[in-house]
Amino acid sequence: MVLQAPPPPASGVQAHGLSRGTAAPELDIPATPDGNRIKLADQRGSPAVLVFYPGDFAPVCTGELGLFNELLPELQAFGAKVFAISCDSLWSHIAYAKELNLRIPLLTDFHPKGEVCRRFDVYRDDIGTAERALFVLDSDGRIFWSHVSPIEINPGADGVLGALEQLTGKDLEPALAETQQRPEPREQEARP
Repeated sequence: MVLQAPPPPASGVQAHGLSRGTAAPELDIPATPDGNRIKLADQRGSPAVLVFYPGDFAPVCTGELGLFNELLPELQAFGAKVFAISCDSLWSHIAYAKELNLRIPLLTDFHPKGEVCRRFDVYRDDIGTAERALFVLDSDGRIFWSHVSPIEINPGADGVLGALEQLTGKDLEPALAETQQRPEPREQEARP
């Protein structure tokens, strides 16, 4: 007997997200690790990356958030703040962040369910989750770049990195080098 995983509950894209130049809708929702609320208004003055994903503990979501977690120093080299958003509860987010050792705050759009996702036009009514969507916001809170991927496909981070390079006018390598400058190690004196 061969056991197969059931097909995903949905695929493709239903909602296409807000377009470039649109003012990002305000959000004020709880986040990991401590339940403090995150507001977009508090992020003004620096770029922000919003990673909407369907759900905690799903294989594609785990790969996607693991990638953004790994690239956090590169994203921060552009001065960007990174947030991931799904319709899962804060308790689920806390367990998920702990399991994956995530340093990215996970924001919960749990109650009222999908309110923020709907305002960004990335809510899937068919399965009650967020689309897999990426937004890069400029320092004024306007959408500079966005992409909605089929929920079964990890879109990677190339588009986000490219948008941040274009938005900030910085190339990744020099920006990263600026944030990682460390003093030269001292040569130890040789002792006879």
